[in-house]
Amino acid sequence: MESTSSTGTVLVTCTERTATVTLNRPESMNAINPAMLNDFIYALKEVDENEDIDVVILKGNGKAFSSGGDIKMMLGSDEENGFDSLMDGISELVTTLYFMPKLTISEIHGAVAGLGLSIALATDYLIADSQSKVAMNFIGIGLIPDGGGHFFLERRLGEVGAKELIWEGKVLTAHEAKEKGLIHEVVEGSLEQAVEKKVQIWLKSPVQAMIKTKKILSEKNRPLLIKMLEIEKAAQMKMRQTEDHKEGIRAFVEKRKPVFIGK
Repeated sequence: MESTSSTGTVLVTCTERTATVTLNRPESMNAINPAMLNDFIYALKEVDENEDIDVVILKGNGKAFSSGGDIKMMLGSDEENGFDSLMDGISELVTTLYFMPKLTISEIHGAVAGLGLSIALATDYLIADSQSKVAMNFIGIGLIPDGGGHFFLERRLGEVGAKELIWEGKVLTAHEAKEKGLIHEVVEGSLEQAVEKKVQIWLKSPVQAMIKTKKILSEKNRPLLIKMLEIEKAAQMKMRQTEDHKEGIRAFVEKRKPVFIGK
């Protein structure tokens, strides 16, 4: 039996031990603003508490999985309280997802960038359409990855590879991302069918044993992820006050190449 609920900008559909959590701001390529962040946290906690659910799929409506944090957030106030609340919400979202005692999949199409990529990397398995574009592109607006981006990239690429990807901010094709180990599977045909195939394989497996392995490994990593999120929060506040960040935002809005000065 299928059931659907909505928290506004996030939809949750449950069927056959599976919950599909859909980001639903297609007009902005599912850019994450404060309202969506709160809806996303609520949706994940709702799924987390549902003992009938073993598998969780993350996806985006419209043309993209998620283009990252909404640039309009960065044009707003730099008040410390607002920033703290935002970063604490991002940390809550990522830790809820990463430590969730379910098997999780990111169903990626279109763009997955910035914070959107950090969130996708917090899931257990990433399946992408062959036309997808992948980017950890904070550097383009003078910021650093948040949402545990440093933690997730370092685990997949090593320190050297993580720095390279972060510093270059290069947009990768799905196949390039798979070669680097960021994505598990690239699909030429139907993405939805490929995800369903993976889900069915998992549902016919000893899921509780798989979840226990996930829990053992994630609990081992808990102190490091939480510490990394704290460091990212403090560092991001400093980056938001730099001239390069302000220039990066202006250039983005004005649709031109930024001129950075290293300050």
